[in-house]
Amino acid sequence: MNVKKILWPTDFSKISEIALPHIKSMTQKYDAEIHILYVIEDIAHHDGWYGAFEEKRVSELMEHANKTAAKRLGQICEKYLEGCPLYIKHLSIGDPAKEILKLIEKEKMDLVIMASHGEKGNFRFGSVAEKVLKNSPVPVTVIPSEPKAQTK
Repeated sequence: MNVKKILWPTDFSKISEIALPHIKSMTQKYDAEIHILYVIEDIAHHDGWYGAFEEKRVSELMEHANKTAAKRLGQICEKYLEGCPLYIKHLSIGDPAKEILKLIEKEKMDLVIMASHGEKGNFRFGSVAEKVLKNSPVPVTVIPSEPKAQTK
């Protein structure tokens, strides 16, 4: 197996961090790049919570979410990935599973390593992990985690 590009989708939760030892091991074994993806939920397509937001307010909220996500990605890279030969940060807006699958194709990933569910997961296997696993053109390694493990 020739692995040069590994994708790690994260939602910045403690649960998603359980994939890190596996990612580090694979990047060192294969001298591979690690691509880190965070997907921002597109709030422009939601109904208003307490009345409708005007376009300017939605833009401000999305800009804030983008800046916050970029900062968090930088912190992850500094704190956890100093041993990786190369890491590349990606931010996207939309449906997480769709954006993960798009990035796999766009960047020609060789492998995806991800947690079995995200922060909101109430079950052993989340919907994003399931969609990626079932639709990915490349191997996906799903690291199991107990639901709500980050609160224990």
